[in-house]
Amino acid sequence: MIRVILPQHLRTLARVDGEVSLEVQELPTQRTVLDALEASYPVLRGTIRDHGTAKRRDFIRFFACGQDITLDPVDDPLPNEVAAGAEPFRVVAAMAGG
Repeated sequence: MIRVILPQHLRTLARVDGEVSLEVQELPTQRTVLDALEASYPVLRGTIRDHGTAKRRDFIRFFACGQDITLDPVDDPLPNEVAAGAEPFRVVAAMAGG
């Protein structure tokens, strides 16, 4: 079971409170976790990744075990702590300003 923490605006859109738990049948990677998230919450399709390219949207970041893994290859295995459910996979809405 993979634990996922979403930013508030995506929790509101998906109508969930707190973190969500997902069953990922394959090796847990960014891609497989996001595939499972979008399958469980179809309303999130296109909010985290582009519909056509499946690339991460600008201003969305991913964290695991306190580390920013946003730029890691999407098919790299997630840390064992995330795969075991001890640590969450975090989706964070980044902020920008000038």
